[in-house]
Amino acid sequence: MTSRVRTVTFDTHDPYELAGFWLKVLKAPRPDDDQPGDPYAAVVTDSMTLLFEQNDDEKVVKNRVHLCLEPDGPRDEEVEWLRTLGATIAHDRREPDGTGWVVMQDPEGNEFCVLRSATERAATS
Repeated sequence: MTSRVRTVTFDTHDPYELAGFWLKVLKAPRPDDDQPGDPYAAVVTDSMTLLFEQNDDEKVVKNRVHLCLEPDGPRDEEVEWLRTLGATIAHDRREPDGTGWVVMQDPEGNEFCVLRSATERAATS
């Protein structure tokens, strides 16, 4: 028997709003049935579904699971674009030789990483 990951679910204060951030990040359309005030909102891509679920608890510790994004262009440009969407840098792990990654937080403080693009990795291997 084999299982597959169907969704990655995030607790959030405002599902519609946080899904909106991730819709922009992943350049995905908003599902027709997601409305402000709903207890759930989704981001559906060809490779995964993120589900945002209403939860009024405060986030108090680092995530035990996080997403790692691989941009199709330069990592540093992606980091700056994500900042314009409302993400913040939590830990900058970039190295002078171009390797490394950036730990960021979405508008509700969920950590995620921005890795180097495939082109950037190939140029340093």
